[in-house]
Amino acid sequence: MITIASLIVFLAFYTLYYTSKRAVLSYDLGFEKWMQKNPKHTKIIGLALLLSAYLMWLFTQSLGCGTLMFFVQLMTVGSLIIILRPLKKVNSKALLAILILVALLELYYN
Repeated sequence: MITIASLIVFLAFYTLYYTSKRAVLSYDLGFEKWMQKNPKHTKIIGLALLLSAYLMWLFTQSLGCGTLMFFVQLMTVGSLIIILRPLKKVNSKALLAILILVALLELYYN
């Protein structure tokens, strides 16, 4: 459940990142062009994803711990996206491999 919440936080920040006018954007995938052309819908989707990730953190943890972990994760993911995306170090294959590894580790140790 924590891995899914982490993925949703990443997707939410990524969608909100693509609505920025100041960000250096690349269009490797088709949905990135759509996000840039439809900023209003993208912001609504990004905020809905952030809310759902926060609710998942609250569901898995308590109010205080879930809120703290959500904001720590949001700051970490946001910093990594802002730093690594212009360098083109964030790609879908690496993210999928990391997600599978983390999900397997979560299932194994749970």
